[in-house]
Amino acid sequence: MADLVADTRLIFGRYLRETMRAKISLVVGVLMPLLMLFFFGPLLTQIPLGTGGDAWQTLVPGLLVQLGLFSAAFAGFSILIEKQNGVIERMQVTPVSRLALLMGRVLCDVVKLLAQSLLLVLAGVTMGLRAPVLGILIAFLFVAVLTVALASLSYALAMRLESPEGFAPVINTVNLPVMLLSGILLPMALAPRWLDVISRFVPLRYLVEAVRAAFLGQYGSTAMIRGALMAAALAGVSVFLGARVFRKAGA
Repeated sequence: MADLVADTRLIFGRYLRETMRAKISLVVGVLMPLLMLFFFGPLLTQIPLGTGGDAWQTLVPGLLVQLGLFSAAFAGFSILIEKQNGVIERMQVTPVSRLALLMGRVLCDVVKLLAQSLLLVLAGVTMGLRAPVLGILIAFLFVAVLTVALASLSYALAMRLESPEGFAPVINTVNLPVMLLSGILLPMALAPRWLDVISRFVPLRYLVEAVRAAFLGQYGSTAMIRGALMAAALAGVSVFLGARVFRKAGA
């Protein structure tokens, strides 16, 4: 365990330094949610959304999950670049734990997503968002767990592919319907019955509802408990699958 922690810290530090050298990527990654906040949010202020909160307490939590969905899902693209540059091959001959090679990358993604989430929430406050500090912190925790889950799956997928050409189409094919069916932009309370039923098979719907409940201070609600269980299960399965792929690949 001590070796795993040390190896994870080593890999985490390497990728964190890379991230800090490319600070512009932090802003670019959060640009789309910010544009949605500034140009889409005002359209919702006079619409009854059926969530118990105002437009900003509905939209900002959804955008936080959207940020985690798209940023973490594309995290594996870096591995494809490393494959082309021979970095993965050099790592294969090191004694570093294969699980640490995964978790070091994932934890760096978590730190980056939390920084972007903070920027998004601060922008939301300037637009009129009001939410309890504890609720925002809980929302950040959900974003962190979501990032662990999706980044692990993204890295696992990238390890199985040989070129970047097949990566983006797979991610986009999955992300778009997930975003539409999870109620990220508009709550599924507005959906017709058949669409609402379909959306219940999308795990991210429960995370979105949990984050919105956190922004309303509903910490013991059914939505919060259900979202926490779903997030934990999704992260556990994803890390297991990601670690298995890394071990088999000898990464």
